[in-house]
Amino acid sequence: MNVLSQVAALTAAAVHVFVWPLESFLYGSPRIRSFLTGSTADAPEVRLWRVNVGFYNLFLALGLIAGVVSLHTGDVNTGRSLIVYVCIFMIAAGTVLFVSDRRLWRGSLGQAVPPAIALAAHALLD
Repeated sequence: MNVLSQVAALTAAAVHVFVWPLESFLYGSPRIRSFLTGSTADAPEVRLWRVNVGFYNLFLALGLIAGVVSLHTGDVNTGRSLIVYVCIFMIAAGTVLFVSDRRLWRGSLGQAVPPAIALAAHALLD
């Protein structure tokens, strides 16, 4: 995979690592809720859901990081497979987020655009 696709994949990983503690640990703050959802309204009954989603984002990020590490340690097929699969997963999740609530378009773009760039760069430049 070319450098642009790897940088875009690592950018997607960074976005997901950044969001992980916000969703899993800091969602109690009205500022964080507003940043993530556009609303300061709290829904304590979804605590388990948001912690799970936060860790889900962390695990996706770790999948991309493992893919890039695999590329650079000689296991190119595994690295490419991990990156492509996780990028497709992130794009699909970003699309579902947008379709579910269009007010969350910024989060949808943050989730889907970096992995889309990674796949486009891979397809067009490799």
